[in-house]
Amino acid sequence: MGEPMQPAVKELVKIGPLPSSVNPDVVKLDMIQTLLTKIEQPISDDDARALVNLFGPDDCFGLAWTLLHIIETAPGWPLNDVLGGAGNEWIDRLKQRARN
Repeated sequence: MGEPMQPAVKELVKIGPLPSSVNPDVVKLDMIQTLLTKIEQPISDDDARALVNLFGPDDCFGLAWTLLHIIETAPGWPLNDVLGGAGNEWIDRLKQRARN
C-alpha cells in the first residue's frame, strides 16, 4: 500500500457511511461536512478505496456528491478493485462516470 491515510479520511471512516437524509443527526452531518472540507486533493488511491465505502442510502443533502468528486481526484482513478462488485446507486454512478 502507498501513503498513509489522511487524518480527515481516517475520521470519516470511523464515523461510517453517510447517514440518510431522513431524520438526520445534524451534529453528525456538520462533523462529516467539516471533515470532507479538510481532505487535501488530490487524494491517494488508498484514501479513495476507504472513501468508496462511505456512501449511504441517499445523497445525504449533497454530501454524497462531494464525496464522489473527492474520490475521483485519486491519481489511479478509476480503481477497478473497488468498482468491481455490486454497489449502491453511488458506486453505480462512479462506474458510469468512469466509463464516460
